[in-house]
Amino acid sequence: MKKKRNFEVVKIRMSMEKLLHYIWKHRILPLAELQTTDGRSVEVIDPGLHNMHAGPDFFNAKVRIDGVMWVGNVEIHERSADWFLHGHDTDAAYNNVVLHVAAVVDADVVTERGDHLPQVQLEVPQHVLANYRRLLAFDRYPPCRDAVLPLDSIKKRTWLSALLAERLNEKTEAIRRRVELFEGSWEAAFFATMARSFGFGVNSEAFGQWAERLPLMQIAHHRDDPFQVEAMFMGMAGLLDETQMTPQTREAAEGDAYFLSLKREFGYLSRKFGLEPMSRQAWRFLRLRPQNFPYIRMSQLAQLYCSRRAALADITACESVKKLHAVLQTGVGEYWRTHYTFGKESRANDKRLSASSINLLIINAAVPLLHAWGCYRDDERLVQRALDWLEELPAEDNTYIRLWRECGVEASNAADTQALIQLQHRHCERKDCLRCRFGYYSMKRSSPSQSPSQSPSQSNSESPSQPSPSGRA
Repeated sequence: MKKKRNFEVVKIRMSMEKLLHYIWKHRILPLAELQTTDGRSVEVIDPGLHNMHAGPDFFNAKVRIDGVMWVGNVEIHERSADWFLHGHDTDAAYNNVVLHVAAVVDADVVTERGDHLPQVQLEVPQHVLANYRRLLAFDRYPPCRDAVLPLDSIKKRTWLSALLAERLNEKTEAIRRRVELFEGSWEAAFFATMARSFGFGVNSEAFGQWAERLPLMQIAHHRDDPFQVEAMFMGMAGLLDETQMTPQTREAAEGDAYFLSLKREFGYLSRKFGLEPMSRQAWRFLRLRPQNFPYIRMSQLAQLYCSRRAALADITACESVKKLHAVLQTGVGEYWRTHYTFGKESRANDKRLSASSINLLIINAAVPLLHAWGCYRDDERLVQRALDWLEELPAEDNTYIRLWRECGVEASNAADTQALIQLQHRHCERKDCLRCRFGYYSMKRSSPSQSPSQSPSQSNSESPSQPSPSGRA
């Protein structure tokens, strides 16, 4: 119990320090003139560049202390004594600090070279503190709904544009890392990205792990034989390893001629190429609809791979979503037309990808790939086409998107829903309201019933800085 209380104290103090950073960065300062603890006037000309890494909290700040302009770094703590707790008094990286800011000044602060720093005791405005605590404690989603409802459409659209840029930049960076992983092969990175998308959420991570260990160069030699490709795909996924199956699944598989043929073929190919399959346990089957079973998705991907219609060049050549649908459309191999799992026959069905499934492949694979490729080639035309595809696709539908609609944030296409998904994953789930523009408007209100535009705040900053809507942050 004591450890838990100590953890909560640390958590609260960290939140308070983050709030002080926020107040300083956006200059939501008290109405009274700022003064150092020894009575000198302080004017904040420029709060500086917020540092998210090691070192002082704000770089290159400009403050006028008692009429003298100082340019340097600013360090912020909840209590002045934290300066020594964090070891800044013995760290030369903090010698260029020109001002120390704290909610409670309880110690004189000295740098490594012996300078005594001026200090400001910064009080968090009560309405900001109350709003912040409410955002952190509010259970209903989204917690900032009362502040978002009265916002005009321009403010909402601007934030959605920035969120979309943030999401595309993150996905672009993920693809660049895959390119490095595959030693510069964009084709292999695209296949891995497409494979993750075939997991459709539940098995995306397993598909990603599988694609990273798949020997594409060796498989390419067998691309004209869908059976061999499927044997390699399923074998490398561990789906042909009966030792990891449940007794019931094993019994059905071992009595199935197609399973035994795949197993023999993979046994030969794995010895030939020295392959090491992944564990079958990485795949999820529980509570999945049969059409989402890894067998079906892997057969669809194998058929698409063997068709040679979905290479990098094919995707970048598409100028519309309609053409993308034609390129990405695929079904299953002959055996899987009448099966969802080994040894259990079902009614014949081509099991072709639905239009909504292809839309998800475009959103999660084709768009990020084109955006990343356009950035890599410095081709604005390709970057813009990726954005056009998202705007051409219909809006996705989930609980969070419907809740934002109740707040007056309408999603008219996939670009909007991708922005809202980014908002949910990167800000709302992490309670990172201090870096969210909706959180900003909620924080600055002087009362819960007040419109954000009526706040008496002294803030000179319109909102938290974010990537530009162009996606080239």
